[in-house]
Amino acid sequence: MVRTQGKVTVDELVETCAASAETIRRDLTLLAANGKIQKVHGGAIPTRDFSEGPFAQRMQQNGPAKRLIAQKARQLVSPGDTLLIDTGSTTLVIAEELAGIDDLTVVTNSTAIARTISSASKTAQIYLLGGTYNEDNRQTCGSMALKQLDSFHGNLAILTVGVIAADIGAMDYSCHEAEIASAMIARSDKVILLVDSSKFDRVAPFVVASFDKINALVCERAPQGALADSLKAARVEMIY
Repeated sequence: MVRTQGKVTVDELVETCAASAETIRRDLTLLAANGKIQKVHGGAIPTRDFSEGPFAQRMQQNGPAKRLIAQKARQLVSPGDTLLIDTGSTTLVIAEELAGIDDLTVVTNSTAIARTISSASKTAQIYLLGGTYNEDNRQTCGSMALKQLDSFHGNLAILTVGVIAADIGAMDYSCHEAEIASAMIARSDKVILLVDSSKFDRVAPFVVASFDKINALVCERAPQGALADSLKAARVEMIY
């Protein structure tokens, strides 16, 4: 039905499938976690047509954890907020959750995030940064995107990174993505980092920020050991 009609609501599925709304929502969550559909506020739309490649592979990894993280992070966003959101598989999942919040202003370098929110929300204002375009992960980057960020300031930066480690902080595997994330941090009042536990206690080549630049870490389970100690010392709120 999603693929044929382009969009279906929970109410339509309840009537057609003779199932409860709670059951339908659970099924939609499972389908979304497996990349079969895109869950939006009140229903579902077809998933994006990602080509094969690293980003498409990341979208299929740790789906339930990313969905849980997105649902928790959604609770930190209020109607009317201005959000700076970078490219990432986890931030793309939260974009689906954010579409149900009214009057958001969203600044992003991800065409997929821009499309996800604008297709499901009639009240959101979307600003897509220009720059060098990367087809694999549907992002813009480079000096032009960084310069355009100078025109914006956010209540919240909602970011995902490649890894986090106790002695260093947040890191990424791409210098371009690390630059964008760092610039968004510098232009926001509060920084929320979305990281599933597979990224704990690992190292990547490019530093995004030390933990004292991060206000909240949203994950699906609590960090342990030295990582937990470093986050606590930096007064990072841990939400899991």
